[in-house]
Amino acid sequence: MSQVALRLQVEAEANTTWLAQIVRAQRDGRSCLPKHLGLDAAQYAGLLARHGLQPAVRRANYRLLDERDALREELLALRQEEWQALHDLLLAGQDDLGEPALAAIVAAACLGSEHLWRDLGLDSRAQLRALLMYNFPHLARRNTQDMRWKKFFYKQLCEQGGGYVCRAPSCDTCPTYHDCFGEEQ
Repeated sequence: MSQVALRLQVEAEANTTWLAQIVRAQRDGRSCLPKHLGLDAAQYAGLLARHGLQPAVRRANYRLLDERDALREELLALRQEEWQALHDLLLAGQDDLGEPALAAIVAAACLGSEHLWRDLGLDSRAQLRALLMYNFPHLARRNTQDMRWKKFFYKQLCEQGGGYVCRAPSCDTCPTYHDCFGEEQ
């Protein structure tokens, strides 16, 4: 088996595992993602089909979960321009072997208020790093100082001249340095 074919197989399996976890976490209310993870219904169905996944079954309290999903969809719509900038940044950091739908999912999770790994419903920051290195290696490798991922993405947007303002001319002089580089709880 060629190196490229082996990498494709490993990444497809890894993405399927991560996506199954993300779908379950969304359905169980353990992520900030809307019902279709930031994708439209057709993209969501296609993603599940490509990875052999079934939509996770909700266990209880359908009405509250539907209300939560509606609020998250509304938030995504209100912050569409921000989502698009993050989505484009992620896609630009992807190679030919990454899962394109993950750019939309990660961008949607960036709009949440927790650490990115929690907003995705992953188990740890290390798991998030592996997902990002698999799918967005050109972008993820630029995080050489192990900055928190959301902060890193917004800093990248700022450096591209976007409307996202960094608080200091360099991280070393920033008064909120520990918000970007401190321990995650």
